[in-house]
Amino acid sequence: MFISKETPAQIRFRLLKVLAYADMKIYEEEYEFQEFASNDSPLKTNPEALAIVRDGEVWSQLVPSRDTSKERFKIFRFYFKEKLDNSGFIGWLASHLKCKIGTSVFVVCGQNGRRGGIYDYWGCPVEVADRVMAEIQRLMEGY
Repeated sequence: MFISKETPAQIRFRLLKVLAYADMKIYEEEYEFQEFASNDSPLKTNPEALAIVRDGEVWSQLVPSRDTSKERFKIFRFYFKEKLDNSGFIGWLASHLKCKIGTSVFVVCGQNGRRGGIYDYWGCPVEVADRVMAEIQRLMEGY
């Protein structure tokens, strides 16, 4: 983990570079969270889940959804280029999207040592997904 002192302008420039060099994937299908009791975990885990987390009471898995009565999310994923300092990326991009579009996002992180370490699954409401994707593309091209 990197510790540095930067001005806001230096942080923005560094994180725009991180974004420009990131390997981003946008998932075609929409996703929802499904919950189940923590003692049911082996029985209820969906093999299509992108992420599974728990809080001590329930497991929550992020799975493909076609149910329009549920809250659905557009999912996109970032792998980061090795040796680029991506510290602060989640807060920076989430704050940018909140200010620019008005939406909140969620982020679930994992680790893949063969792909440079930490990676992020991001989710935004399907209702604003096109605007979010366009803004991220604009940021990537602006570096």
